[in-house]
Amino acid sequence: MGPVDLLLQQLWEDYASMNKQAGVIHKALEQRGEKIVNDHVAFRTFDIPKVGLPVLAAPFMALGYRDAGEAYDFKDKKLKARYFKHPDPDKPKIFISELKVGECSASLQKTVRGLVDQVPPGREGDGRFLVSGVPWKRLSWKEYQELLKESEYAAWMAAFGFRVNHFTVFFNGLKTFPDLAALNVFIKGLGYALNASGGEIKGNPRVFLEQSSTMAYPVPTDFADRKETIPGCYYEFARRYPAKDGRLFQGFLPESADKIFESTHFRPASGPAQ
Repeated sequence: MGPVDLLLQQLWEDYASMNKQAGVIHKALEQRGEKIVNDHVAFRTFDIPKVGLPVLAAPFMALGYRDAGEAYDFKDKKLKARYFKHPDPDKPKIFISELKVGECSASLQKTVRGLVDQVPPGREGDGRFLVSGVPWKRLSWKEYQELLKESEYAAWMAAFGFRVNHFTVFFNGLKTFPDLAALNVFIKGLGYALNASGGEIKGNPRVFLEQSSTMAYPVPTDFADRKETIPGCYYEFARRYPAKDGRLFQGFLPESADKIFESTHFRPASGPAQ
């Protein structure tokens, strides 16, 4: 196993340890005879230099990944994102988003900068940082709720820190489903709700990409003054279509990704207990 695969395995193990639905879905697909290929792996962060997008990208760049040259802006959620790809097309893309902290309220900025100030320096290029979790003192439940009112994204980061937000199954690599809708039926049959914001399937063949995702798996999480169960990570599914040049579309659709972000929004828990 090469260094890229070793890092991806480490990321998967950390992700699957928190997102129990991923392991159940992965196993159920394998029992159908499927061999799962990852389309992309996604991370969240803040646009503060100490922990910004370049810091999270550095371990991948050191392993041969390169910036795909496309920038995405999500104005309503105050987010921006880029993705990175490896020369080996079988390696998953890396999608990294970051909150534009300076566009948020003074209160949120103070809280977030206070968290980032606690992050030990010198993490650039260190793959271990990608699974380091929460490197700051836990917020109180009230402080978390205050963040949540303004930015679910910021609240998720405060609670879970630095780790994979979601893995994505490359639908095109599956053999036993005629379309993404059929896969969605299969996932719901396992007891997991799908993100229905903007429809269960975001995108369509005309824009060369279809995506769906589960709602984030509920995770018991420690706060400074209590433990609460909140949405953690989710599992995504992507079907890509040939673009005008005849090759599979490799990018992302901002309008679809905007809805996919909502997979970590609060909702009643569902899915078999693990």
